[in-house]
Amino acid sequence: MKKFFDSNALWLSMVIGAVGYKIFLPLKPTLPWLIFFMLFFTFCKVNPLDLRLHKWHWVVLGTQLLFAFASYAGILYLTDNTVLAQGLLMCFIMPTATAAPIIAGKLGGSIQNLTTFTLLSNFSTAIIVPATFPLINPVAGMSFWPAFLLILSRVAPLLLVPFFAAWLVRLAYKWRTKKEFVLPTKIAVVPFYLWVASIVVLSSVVTETTISNFKYQISNILILLVCSFFVCLIQFGLGKLIGYYLPAPSKGTDYQDVLINPAAAPKTMAGVSSITAGQAFGQKNTSLGVWMANTFLDPMSSLGAAAYIIWQNIFNSTQLFIVAHKK
Repeated sequence: MKKFFDSNALWLSMVIGAVGYKIFLPLKPTLPWLIFFMLFFTFCKVNPLDLRLHKWHWVVLGTQLLFAFASYAGILYLTDNTVLAQGLLMCFIMPTATAAPIIAGKLGGSIQNLTTFTLLSNFSTAIIVPATFPLINPVAGMSFWPAFLLILSRVAPLLLVPFFAAWLVRLAYKWRTKKEFVLPTKIAVVPFYLWVASIVVLSSVVTETTISNFKYQISNILILLVCSFFVCLIQFGLGKLIGYYLPAPSKGTDYQDVLINPAAAPKTMAGVSSITAGQAFGQKNTSLGVWMANTFLDPMSSLGAAAYIIWQNIFNSTQLFIVAHKK
């Protein structure tokens, strides 16, 4: 039963949240707390001294931005469909999901390397979006610094507070015991189940925001649904290729295969980097994407980010199912 749940939890939670969104919508205030504790327990596994930038980090970030603005310019030039162009832009430019290290760890990727990229990706987005979106949609009427601080206020607390809280726990434990902190095995699985719970709530919020509050043209819905599917495959695929050909070491100063990267031990460095970079490129912070689209662009373009959450969770569920049945 546990094996079945672990393999199918992501798509099941997404369906439950979408179908019963009226039931779960009142739980929206719990979402920041779910994400906080999810990241806190995840960061407890990682020694901050192990967080180092590698070549694939910069290549993935650069490729993501290139595809984002190239797709926007290309779609706008070919079709003059602003909603489609902005919707695909959002699918590419959304930063890496804060929960990506959890899935990467279960798949055999490097939690340390993906945590580093998650921080880089989210703070890069906080700079790039306010610098470029006023040019794309001047109606937003927000200058760089207010937009930068607004996005940063959405990103920084959810990333930095649990990060530093986990670091303080590690330092306090080492000061008292003179030993490196190791998260107990029973607690190490908690972030995954917190992520499942957050998907239920997030799916209800996205459903209410993107379906209940707007009247859409059915053609735009179908086009964005199909296009976001291919964008999802492209990003996961490109990330895996980049990681494979630009492998990075995943071992740190207090590296422990079982506790930090449970499935990584039997894999090559290229294989670990392929999984890690694939999640870095493909698994997106869709809640932030929906919010950015509604705040800075045509609200209908948020359908791109909303559709992406479906495909990325199906893709991740498929990966988890394959890994579970290989054991």
